[in-house]
Amino acid sequence: MIATAEPGVPDPTRTVPLSLREQADVRDRWLTQRLLDVLPGLMDRAEIDLWVVIGREYNEDPVLPTLLPATWLSARRRTILLFHRSDDGVTAAAVSRYPVGQFLSSWDADEQPGLTAEESQWTAVRRFVDQAAPRTIGVDVSATFAHADGLAHTEHDLLVQALGPHAEELVSAEQLAVGWLETRLPEEIAALHALNRLAHEVIDEAFSPAVITVGETTALDVAWWIRQRFADLGVDAWFQPTVGLQRAGSPLADERGTVLPGVRYDAVIEPGDLVHCDVGLSSLGLMTDTQRNAYVLRPGEGAAPAGLVAALGVGNRMQDLTTAALQPGRTGDEVLAAARAAAAAAGIDGDVYSHPVGVHGHGAGPAIGMWDQQDGVPGAGSAPVHPDTVYALELCVRVPVAEWGGQLVRMALEQGIALTAAGVEYLDQRQTELILIPSA
Repeated sequence: MIATAEPGVPDPTRTVPLSLREQADVRDRWLTQRLLDVLPGLMDRAEIDLWVVIGREYNEDPVLPTLLPATWLSARRRTILLFHRSDDGVTAAAVSRYPVGQFLSSWDADEQPGLTAEESQWTAVRRFVDQAAPRTIGVDVSATFAHADGLAHTEHDLLVQALGPHAEELVSAEQLAVGWLETRLPEEIAALHALNRLAHEVIDEAFSPAVITVGETTALDVAWWIRQRFADLGVDAWFQPTVGLQRAGSPLADERGTVLPGVRYDAVIEPGDLVHCDVGLSSLGLMTDTQRNAYVLRPGEGAAPAGLVAALGVGNRMQDLTTAALQPGRTGDEVLAAARAAAAAAGIDGDVYSHPVGVHGHGAGPAIGMWDQQDGVPGAGSAPVHPDTVYALELCVRVPVAEWGGQLVRMALEQGIALTAAGVEYLDQRQTELILIPSA
């Protein structure tokens, strides 16, 4: 069941996007809940007593925006956030020139007139660390995940200098940062149901006569329409939407899905085309990532060719095999290997390249293949799968279509899913039928 907001509280589960002010209320409420309910367990799992997140204006750590109040669109001057794990929970403190929402203020820049503002700020950090006496101090440095590698070189040097002997306690906070970014509250998952539903509704509208005039409209026209529609609805596209075509007798991609030289994505949409889109929107600090397929009916046709319908069914079967392999405790590479082995046993020719999605479109967490790395992904593929996470279930299958003279069709699908203790659930609904676009 999808949770709904209390009366009088902005409801992030409705399809109509919230106003910016309502979004801020929701995001701040989520932040409070995440600091109370999510962060303590993540710090325990990573064995980190003190987490230090630092960012300067225009050079923010990727984690920093997820910790700031919704009205803070960036760091201000140098913003330092400290999270101390104790028996009482997590103390969240800010060493910043300006108050940072609900964070405990741990610095008065005017209390030490003999020091510069920078010296005073780092002195306040040292004082907090002395009082906390942590065994481990986590900082965002990582060779694997860019999301967890946000501590700038200058800030690292200044932090080490300020910590003095405490610098020996510095450790990578990679596991903690990834966990913070990938873990979703039930309320966030409920909101992602609505955001994915909105993406699906926009795609349905894009793949209709309201947007497409067969024989005139190009694939590029549709891609730009989708982006403009997102903007008109008050949500952002986190990447440029793409729309591509496959056509009997003149495929726009080879059997591996590689775009051929000279192929244009602004080709005119014609009867008999298989139309594919890849779109992602952003709202409430969360992302979606979706791919769907449509068929342009030829004059007199009332349904898509059976071979294309069957190809979509094979894609759905590949989704089933992948979600069955997506089990907490496995690594991304282990999920990939299990899904591909099951596909091979079922006689399916396909690739899996799924990834976490949430705070970032290509999110922190285990990579489950990449389109060009089907034997495992060094580094990110070894990350473990955890519950309460969201993925873009992204994959493709290659199926010969009899009605197209045995030509291979690449059926690519991408669908948001949530992995919880109850198993895998689709965010809104996955595509099980081709969208039909009439020619007239």
